[in-house]
Amino acid sequence: MLSDVPLDLPVRPALPPLLDALRATGTAVLVAPPGTGKTTLAPLAVADEVPGRVLVAQPRRVAARAAARRMAALLGERVGGRIGYAVRGERRTGPDTRIEVVTTGLLLRRLQHDPELAGVAAVLLDEVHERQLDADLTLAFAVEARAALRPDLWLLAMSATPEADRFAALLTGGSAAAPVVRAPAALHSVTRIWAPPPRPVVAPDRARVAPALLDHVADTVRRALRERDGDLLVFLPGAGEIAGVAGRLAGLRDEVALLPLHGRMSGADQDAALRPGPRRRVVLATAVAESSLTVPGVRVVVDAGLSRVARMDLARGLGGLVTVPVSRAGATQRAGRAGREAPGYVYRCWSEATHQRLAPHPEPEIATADLTGFALELAAWGRPDGTGLALPDPPPAAAMAVARETLATLGAVDPAGRITPRGRSIAAAGAHPRLARALLDGAARVGADRAAEVVAVLAEESLAGPGDDLPARWRRLRAGTDPGATARWRAEVRRLRAALPAPAPATPPRDAPPARPTPSGGPPPETRSAPPGGGPLPDDLAAGLLVGLAYPERLARARRPGGTSYLMAGGTAAELAPGSGLAGAGWLAVAVADRSPGAPTARVRLAAPVDEATAREAAAALLAEDREIGWVDGDVVAREVVRLGAVELVERPLRRPDPHRLAAALLAGLRQEGLGLLGWTPAAHALRARLAFCRQALDGDWPDVGDEALLATAPDWLGPELAGARRRADLSRIDVAGALRRLLPWRIAGRLDEVAPERLTVPSGSRIRVDYANPAAPVLAVKLQETFGWPAAPRIADGRVPVLLHLLSPAGRPVAVTADLASFWRTGYPQVRAELRGRYPRHSWPADPTAATPTRR
Repeated sequence: MLSDVPLDLPVRPALPPLLDALRATGTAVLVAPPGTGKTTLAPLAVADEVPGRVLVAQPRRVAARAAARRMAALLGERVGGRIGYAVRGERRTGPDTRIEVVTTGLLLRRLQHDPELAGVAAVLLDEVHERQLDADLTLAFAVEARAALRPDLWLLAMSATPEADRFAALLTGGSAAAPVVRAPAALHSVTRIWAPPPRPVVAPDRARVAPALLDHVADTVRRALRERDGDLLVFLPGAGEIAGVAGRLAGLRDEVALLPLHGRMSGADQDAALRPGPRRRVVLATAVAESSLTVPGVRVVVDAGLSRVARMDLARGLGGLVTVPVSRAGATQRAGRAGREAPGYVYRCWSEATHQRLAPHPEPEIATADLTGFALELAAWGRPDGTGLALPDPPPAAAMAVARETLATLGAVDPAGRITPRGRSIAAAGAHPRLARALLDGAARVGADRAAEVVAVLAEESLAGPGDDLPARWRRLRAGTDPGATARWRAEVRRLRAALPAPAPATPPRDAPPARPTPSGGPPPETRSAPPGGGPLPDDLAAGLLVGLAYPERLARARRPGGTSYLMAGGTAAELAPGSGLAGAGWLAVAVADRSPGAPTARVRLAAPVDEATAREAAAALLAEDREIGWVDGDVVAREVVRLGAVELVERPLRRPDPHRLAAALLAGLRQEGLGLLGWTPAAHALRARLAFCRQALDGDWPDVGDEALLATAPDWLGPELAGARRRADLSRIDVAGALRRLLPWRIAGRLDEVAPERLTVPSGSRIRVDYANPAAPVLAVKLQETFGWPAAPRIADGRVPVLLHLLSPAGRPVAVTADLASFWRTGYPQVRAELRGRYPRHSWPADPTAATPTRR
């Protein structure tokens, strides 16, 4: 076949050593830069050497079709003869087909169905450096199938980047590395032109690119059209940015053809963008044009420098696409599109300094994406944890744990991670496991046709254009508003419909919906609700039920009637976009939502309105009735509550709460808000201070009455009082002093008044209260005349601690503070006497206070 192709491309000299390597070892890695012709010529060369069919795996449908058409054109044939292709929903092969180009996803399905790949002599895995999930799995499965079942199978990995050593080691399954054959550089050079924006541009968030950057890209396209000849290929992160730049270039439509190229387009429209036309063209493309594609006539690439990649928020169960800077390897791939047919130019919309700071390679999808489907493929292959497989990188443990839990919830794997019969039915549907579950379980409830139709919309969410209203999208597809989209949708519907087993699955998962439950809290508040008794559902509710079966944790109730803010059953807050037609719906089944880093809520991207009864039916496993007794917002709450995940459906007071749980709630309140909740009388404060003094002065068995200790031992000393309390107010009525005495062991309880007397008798006969606020220095505040005759200050705590005397004037003002009364009588008292006897002449001021008669008068 190669001999029939006169085209001389840079990869051609590398083909003989490549074939020698394959003959010798059966495996090889071909490293060839973009534009060298590896995708076109290598399969033809291999087909000349093997008797069976050659499978060429491409990561994208558009690349698979384009590669097949290119090879067929070189042979002067039509696709479907010796060269064919198969992508999801479309296959063009025949009995004479020798080379079949397929997507990696389709090859993965074939390996699962027939690991021997009967009739296949060689498998070529193109663009392995892109590290898509399906590509990683296909590589790993093909290596194991070759080692165990097909040692005669040729296995070739092809990459446009020079890092081939890891793939060479993987292809042989652990033995000596596969040979690496390198092709020379592309035939044509590409000149780099750095074209950063004139002013700094705000970095993109998850889904939005700054309009200023789109303005600059459009300006750069105009500049390139003026400065260079040939067609332009413009790289943008998504279909929205393509539309934005196309709108900015609308004034050029009389001069050039503006052609979009992205994954949401039909195969026919994609192929049209790859064909040369009568006018100069500007092809506005996403990463689908980054590799394995030659866009005829392109001499100039304009690169916005952005990519859109999948990210998974494991904590919230939300996946989405995130806009990130392109890697240096990706930028090189894109630039290579300009040098496929002649010397070209690349205008990069960033600076050379910025380029040096870019990541060297794109992050592999296995590190960031939802791994539920990946984990199911491993289980179906018989390697639930992937151990021993030739995976370029191991899956992250956290993401795999979430994926396995999801599969277990769906009934797809058993506790050991092995696939179940139901799991095989889910895998056979060829959709994400969550969507496959909705298809299988929803068909019996809404009908097989409607289930397939809605799941087809969810599987290809861009089919019916923008907007967040799922039923509206469904209606547009049914009506044929966009004939191309409707045709693709109906093809997917037929495929899904055929995937449904003849009998419904006998064993539902542990969260499969039962017959519609009767709401224990009464009828749902929705005015538009499902028919009673589980009858046929209207389309809107059928769509919502299917979404709920796929994503039960995303069923969401409005926080307030008529609002746009919702709480999902998984606990995440969600918000509708301004102007959404879903605003005012009491309940939503959210199919797609994402949350920007740091944002308090998720943004709803696609949803269907439902009623409470439908939500209960779809997420029956999340329904829970509970008796809650706890400390909430400053008081005890005792209630019976019905929840759908985090959403409270019904709440009613609990008439006979468990006393033990009440006591636990009160304890929680005390520990949360502090001991101030108790009714601290002066007597209670005084007792606590005396106990604190005893612990400091005597230690031993005297209890610790600090806040931390009292809270820790509250069940012991407050137990009887808590047993009779029901609410916060009851705490303030507790006899705290009486409760504190429970802390005293019986052998020291009787000594309290002895070692820490509440009052002391002074020489005048008065009994005066001792202030123990400072446990290191108890204070006795007494009028000076009442202490006449006292030779020394009294001592407490078995004589260990002197009382600190605050000696007061007749007016009750402190005139001296001392713990050494004898010293005060000698040195301090004469001065006090001299100062005060003129001021208080009617009071006694003897010269010798130790011999004077004390008086209270």
